[in-house]
Amino acid sequence: MYTIGICDTTFSRVDMASAAVKILKKSLPSSRVVQYTVPGVKDLPVACLRLFDQGCDIVMAFGWVGKMPIDKVCGHEASTSIQQVQLITHKHILEVFVHEDEDKNEKKVKQIAVNRAEKHALNAVALLKGQTGLSLNAGKGIRQGKENVGSIK
Repeated sequence: MYTIGICDTTFSRVDMASAAVKILKKSLPSSRVVQYTVPGVKDLPVACLRLFDQGCDIVMAFGWVGKMPIDKVCGHEASTSIQQVQLITHKHILEVFVHEDEDKNEKKVKQIAVNRAEKHALNAVALLKGQTGLSLNAGKGIRQGKENVGSIK
């Protein structure tokens, strides 16, 4: 049985965590999911660290990055700090960030967010199964949120 941490934010405009949890519960029904909701992306790194302190085997961090330049800076700073948490804990954090300006159409941005959350949930399942869980997909141009780009032949 695995314990999976889910960090999300109140700033997000899409409930990506719920989409991921559905996939996790279907794929790993005996696992436990622990959720921690924080205000924004800059609060995610400490939430991830605290979830590891609570015994999580892996954490998914769901962040929404707004359109403004300051939002981009905050997203970058959060990402850098999440990487630091991974390095000090020796555990994976799947950073599931969506940038509000990935598409001009809000419905498409929502689709991107849900797709990215679901695909990263499957990535989390694969990583929990071992370090070669994703090896068969190496070099295939697989993307989360949008269409895969494929391998260069």
